[in-house]
Amino acid sequence: MGSSQNVKNPLKRSFESMNSMARITSEAMDVVKNQSLMPTSYQVEIFEVAKRRNTIAVLDSGAGKTMIAVMMIKELGQSLRLNGEKKLIIFLAPSVHLVHQQYEVIKCHTELEVEELFGAKGVDDWHKETWEKAINAHDVMVMTPQILLDALRKAFMSLDVVCLMILDECHHATGNHPYTKIMKDFYHDKFRNKPKIFGMTASPVIRKGVTSTIVSGRRISELESLLDSQIYATENRAELEESVPSAKDVRRFYDPPSSNLELETLEAEIEHLREKFDAALLDLQCSLPCQYKDINDKAVMFQKRLSSDYATILWCLDNLGLICAYEAIKICIEAASNVKEECEAFSSEKASLQYNYFLEEVLSTILKSLPQDHEKLLGVGYNSSATICRGYISSKVCELLEIFRSFGKDTKVSCLIFVERTITAKVLEQLIKRTACLSHFGVAYMTGNNSLVDALAPKAQKETLESFRVGEVNLLFSTDVIEEGIHVPDCKFVVRFDLPKTVHSYVQSRGRACQLGSQFIVMLERGNIRQMDDLFNLIRSEFSMNNTAVSRDPDACVKKSCLMKEKDTYLMKEKNTYVVEATGASVAADSSVSLLQRYCDKLPGDKNTLLSKQLVCLEACKKLHQMGALSDHLLPISEKPSQSSSHPNCKALASGAGTTKRKELHGTTCIRALSGTWGDKLDGFVFYVYKIDFSCKTEQLYSSFVLLLESKLDDDVGKTEVDLYLISKFVKSTVSACGQIHLDAEQVAKAKCFQELFFNGLFGKLFIKLSGERKFLFQAQETLWDPSNMYLLLPVELLINCSEPWRINWGGIESCVSVVEFFKKHAWISAERSESNRKNMLVHRPDPDGSDAESTNIIHLANTSISLNNLKDMVVVAIHTGRIYSIMAAVDNTSAESPFDANSDAEPSSYSSYADYFNKKYGIVLVHPQQPLVLLKQSHSSHNLLVDFRNEGTSRGKKLHGDSRMAVEKPRCYAHMPPELLASIDVSHDVLRSFYLLPSIMYRLESLMLASQLREEIALNSQNIHIASSLILEALTTVKCNESLSMERLELLGDSVLKYVMSCYLFLKHPKKHEGQLSAQRSRAVCNSTLHKLGTDCKLQNYIRDSPFEPRRWTAPGQHSIWPNHCEHGVDTIEVPLDGKFITEDTKVVVGKCCDRGHRWIGSKTISDCVEALIGAYYVGGGLGAAIGLMKWLRIDAELEPALVGEAIKVASLHSYDPKAKDIGILEMKLGYEFRVKGLLLEAITHATEQEQDASFCYQRLEFLGDSVLDILITWHLYQNHSDIDPGELTDLRSASVNNDSFALAAVRQKLHLHLQHCSGFLEDQISAYAKSVSDPCNSTKSLQVTKAPKVLGDLVESIAGAILIDTKLNLDEVWRIFKPLLSPIVTPDKLELPPLRELIEWCDSVGYFLKQICTTKGDLVKAELILQLEDNQLVKEGCGPNRKIAKGQAALLLLKDLEERGILSKRPKEEKDDVSCTSLPSSDGICCLKNEGTDLKFNKKQKIIQVNPGPESGDPQGFDSDRLNIPVLPPIDMKKGGPRSSLFALCKRLQWPMPTFHTTERKSRSQMVIGEGSEQRTGFNSFESDITLIIPNSATIVVKGDQRADKKSSFDSAALTMLYELQQQKRIVIRAQ
Repeated sequence: MGSSQNVKNPLKRSFESMNSMARITSEAMDVVKNQSLMPTSYQVEIFEVAKRRNTIAVLDSGAGKTMIAVMMIKELGQSLRLNGEKKLIIFLAPSVHLVHQQYEVIKCHTELEVEELFGAKGVDDWHKETWEKAINAHDVMVMTPQILLDALRKAFMSLDVVCLMILDECHHATGNHPYTKIMKDFYHDKFRNKPKIFGMTASPVIRKGVTSTIVSGRRISELESLLDSQIYATENRAELEESVPSAKDVRRFYDPPSSNLELETLEAEIEHLREKFDAALLDLQCSLPCQYKDINDKAVMFQKRLSSDYATILWCLDNLGLICAYEAIKICIEAASNVKEECEAFSSEKASLQYNYFLEEVLSTILKSLPQDHEKLLGVGYNSSATICRGYISSKVCELLEIFRSFGKDTKVSCLIFVERTITAKVLEQLIKRTACLSHFGVAYMTGNNSLVDALAPKAQKETLESFRVGEVNLLFSTDVIEEGIHVPDCKFVVRFDLPKTVHSYVQSRGRACQLGSQFIVMLERGNIRQMDDLFNLIRSEFSMNNTAVSRDPDACVKKSCLMKEKDTYLMKEKNTYVVEATGASVAADSSVSLLQRYCDKLPGDKNTLLSKQLVCLEACKKLHQMGALSDHLLPISEKPSQSSSHPNCKALASGAGTTKRKELHGTTCIRALSGTWGDKLDGFVFYVYKIDFSCKTEQLYSSFVLLLESKLDDDVGKTEVDLYLISKFVKSTVSACGQIHLDAEQVAKAKCFQELFFNGLFGKLFIKLSGERKFLFQAQETLWDPSNMYLLLPVELLINCSEPWRINWGGIESCVSVVEFFKKHAWISAERSESNRKNMLVHRPDPDGSDAESTNIIHLANTSISLNNLKDMVVVAIHTGRIYSIMAAVDNTSAESPFDANSDAEPSSYSSYADYFNKKYGIVLVHPQQPLVLLKQSHSSHNLLVDFRNEGTSRGKKLHGDSRMAVEKPRCYAHMPPELLASIDVSHDVLRSFYLLPSIMYRLESLMLASQLREEIALNSQNIHIASSLILEALTTVKCNESLSMERLELLGDSVLKYVMSCYLFLKHPKKHEGQLSAQRSRAVCNSTLHKLGTDCKLQNYIRDSPFEPRRWTAPGQHSIWPNHCEHGVDTIEVPLDGKFITEDTKVVVGKCCDRGHRWIGSKTISDCVEALIGAYYVGGGLGAAIGLMKWLRIDAELEPALVGEAIKVASLHSYDPKAKDIGILEMKLGYEFRVKGLLLEAITHATEQEQDASFCYQRLEFLGDSVLDILITWHLYQNHSDIDPGELTDLRSASVNNDSFALAAVRQKLHLHLQHCSGFLEDQISAYAKSVSDPCNSTKSLQVTKAPKVLGDLVESIAGAILIDTKLNLDEVWRIFKPLLSPIVTPDKLELPPLRELIEWCDSVGYFLKQICTTKGDLVKAELILQLEDNQLVKEGCGPNRKIAKGQAALLLLKDLEERGILSKRPKEEKDDVSCTSLPSSDGICCLKNEGTDLKFNKKQKIIQVNPGPESGDPQGFDSDRLNIPVLPPIDMKKGGPRSSLFALCKRLQWPMPTFHTTERKSRSQMVIGEGSEQRTGFNSFESDITLIIPNSATIVVKGDQRADKKSSFDSAALTMLYELQQQKRIVIRAQ
């Protein structure tokens, strides 16, 4: 052997050898100082040592070990960044509390990317991709060691990527702790490029009893060898003691317990009660059916619980006193109530009752031994000697109270009290709370989150610890859960109520007292030599440990470490380990049980019993991996769909593809049927003709039109009917094919001219500005015809007694051509360019009959002169505006010299006469000013006539979304004008009337063409399938379109069809997979993200209609758009690529609105819904074969092969049913169906518990199949039989029919449950109890809705349905024939009963009430409290159950009954809900006033506030006591549109005030008005003024009026703002300033 100098120390792996860290530099120290880290010399000393070699730093608690770790992290992180190297720093902390604490420290003092990981963050469910993403995104990861161990075992990460691993509280590296496993199984065994190690501890030795120098040295050597590190403890104790205040050791002695005859008698009574109830439980166990193992297990559980509670009570009685024992029993009773739900199913609650009787009897017995005023026993000035003598409290507890009393009235004191038992912490906390002299202290307890009944959950632990840190809690009772590492800077007192068991516990708990002048108080029993010896041994062991750590020889340690590594290598390896070669994932004997547990959690039904032997579990894990049940990362195979985006280019968002929040930019598809190439053909063209006829029940006539197209339409598109809804009438339009027609080039030109004139004159502009000049549209040299949108709409002559079926009105068309030519010469462009020409034309025009030009019977128009009698209904166009009118009549006694009407186009004070008006405004000097003015009916914008506002059409029960109020007919607008400014068009008024219908009818035809185009694409793979285009259009139309058709109904059906087909396919394709795997695969196949990808791959998004028809943005060929919406998306093509930059979750993005290139934002879920709706459409139109054909086009593999059905039948035929043949025969009679294969029915009625009795099958696979069978059958039945109801109501019907409760009820009513084969007493009790409740006539259907039916009963019905489906070879009709009577009566709309909670919520919404819901969880029970504030009363009801749904349902049921008894429950349909409706009222100033119907509130002209029935507090604001009442404080009001309303509504919801109601008055004028003031000032022709009514329960009704605004919603905001200010004026609220 060479000298020690020649031995290379393996521990001296410096940062330089890792190429990752240099020696500490002045720059690094500057950074440390800038981050408020001022290291002491001993910290720098340890830091320098840790840089050179792996080190275990031994420092006292509070000495700044974490600061040294931060210095290392900062230095190494900076070095890595400079070198461009990607390595990870791992910081391990043994508890979640420490993880939180160290994470905050590192994040605060470094600029690195830091992440914290622990179980509650869902890390256990992470996959390799998630781990890689987290590692790449962060520099430092703080986690519990178990998280790292699991990731290493699953091969999700490797220590190769780690450059530094810090182990906080590294003394835990012993036994089977995760620290030990990480170092043994991975650090020492697998990696050459090992990370640097830095351990931190205050006590490297952790063991009970005396720790000598030899023992300490041995333990430290083991720790060094395991961590591949060397202990280092500073010798500079002087600076250490100066920097870290040490607590003063204080001993407090209490008297030993004395003999107490009363307590001994009491203990004997309790022992007698225990024996009595133990015997009762034993008798009950013997009386129960012995064949059910679960019943025996439950009985044993109760016996153990009773024994445990008995021991707890006796311990508290002996050691803490009667009062604490009393509190302990109450804790046990509370725990018993928490498991009540679990116990109810056990033998009709007998065991549960026996257990509770025992606790109640013990409580009563102890209560008899306490005085009547025992609650006040520890009041001010209590007699401690007497309470101890009588045994009410022990002397130990009394001494603890004295310690607390010595703190005085200081409410800032912080004291930690460490106890050994959880029950001690709990009862002492309760005791202090009832001690009057200590009431000024905040008290809490802190225990671990283990399985104890009174343990705290992690969230509660964190909140409690934070309250202690900030001083809200003064006295904190705790077990050893916060002994180590937790930093509480202001803790001044630490009390050891129970002596620590180890030197580690002693050192760590004393270290919590880190404030200057703090005390470490140890409580000892006076005269107890054993306790004194134990304390002395702890002190001596601490000295030995510290001395060993300080005086260790580094070189000796190195030699010993080198020798131990070769000698004990086998200790570092786990002999029994299974490794997956593909990934390196491993499972050892000690981790196999948890892996099997996780696998069994994925199994359906009852969990398998785990094998007790670890090696057997290991073999099971091997087999599971080899059979494919565990992945190569040794995880249960997850069938869950990926939450990532559907397409690789899409960015990851919080909401994935197919979700509601996600919005995507998509394009639109061009309609091929509308395209044309005939525009420039000189020899004319042959068009396909489609005639459009209009019929109306009124006397008004509408001219027919013909649509001329280059392409032939499909028959169901070219022959269709469309209902158009006008305000006061209903028009039915009919489209029919009329063959072909040839138009020559001249006719085509004239037709185009006609179309351009009317569509631009009515819905656009005939005069446009180009380069700043006003020009006539026909002279603008701008092409208005796009080859992708080429068709003609021409009027048809009214033919009477003519053999021709139709004829184009060429006379009217040629008249339009003449008018266009006239306009090209005489249209008024400007006074300079047009006036003289116009005058000459009028002066030199010959009279039509040669009469006098000034004759009163002749009216001179701009382009002709006609008789006065021929004016009515003439269609004219104004030469100065290009607007088209129809003439109503000539107005007698008027002329252009008449005074200008105030209701005309200008203010009355500006012009003296009409002649003056046209002269000053347009520069026109009238030639015939004496002619009478004509009354014109003005043209108006086109409207969306596809929306049935009046609900008169066949809308199949569709409730309109958005603005669904009744349409109100507005006052008609008329104009007066001199005739010479009007050019006549020789077309009838019927033609003009039809033009207003054309945009809507054409939009519907375009939509049908789009649907037909999609059908053609789908038919490429489905040649024999032909579905009506109207059905496909319904599947492409969302509810936002507000039309009589939408995809909702088809989506509901398609969802069921898709689920059924996929269930059949998976069931037949994978006969070896269990129900859990099949369900997971089905979920992945039918989830929204999958459907979204299928839809976008087939470009369905481009066909979807997702917004209402906007007539003003619709343009016909030849029409110039005056409402452009320029594209700002940066996409030049009509189709948008699938890219992440076109995906958003921004709530401000408007969905559905198209730009000029056809781009629009669509909700991601809409695409998924469209896929389901299309499947539903094909099922309706062509049956199951058509639906499967569509799925193939969507690339869904779902072929139902008959051969696979035969295989399933063959397997089931092997089941032996002879022993149960009689039972099967009876069941067949009940079903009304005889099985060909009896084994199918046997499998359908066999529960999983039968497998324990050697059954090789159970019903779970058939239940998976039957679930989808009943779903599609019931959905199809409802779809066919209720075509006139709202889609939402159809969904409610299905939800009420297809659920476990409905099927369970059918099973009991048909007595199918008697045939269930199982081996579970638990199930037997559940089924019997439910069957009894169903047969009870007192239970209504509504009460059964909140009674949880056993799932096994619903599963039984579903599995039988699946069995019949297979036995009939997938004959759905036969299954429905059998099941329809079994499930009858199937719910109908008139019998539909909503779940109580939903019914209550909908009723509250309809009447404007807010419902407050409060849920609390106690163990396995949830308690729900519903609070409903009425106008004069508050109703509160409670409910409880195993989950929130049942608990809230029970409370809602009670609340509904109360409302019914009070006679105030009203079930008004939503459409009857009060709305803001208006009626026209005359106004004294001639302005049209619209005022709401309802209460006529009388306001004076300047009055803004009315208070009705004021309460006592509102009448005296001066007497308002703001300190006495909790005044709500509102954040600053958002003054943007909708902001004041949102603030008021939020206030009402918070205080449970009824929703305020608005009443609006609308004023109209033809002259512009100035509306509002200041920044709100606007000009317009309409103004709105709203008043608002707010009812404050039991107080007052306040009515205020807002200011006038230019739109209705802004007037609502003004009224809401006025109400908020009034509430603040009355001191009911406080509004925080901006």
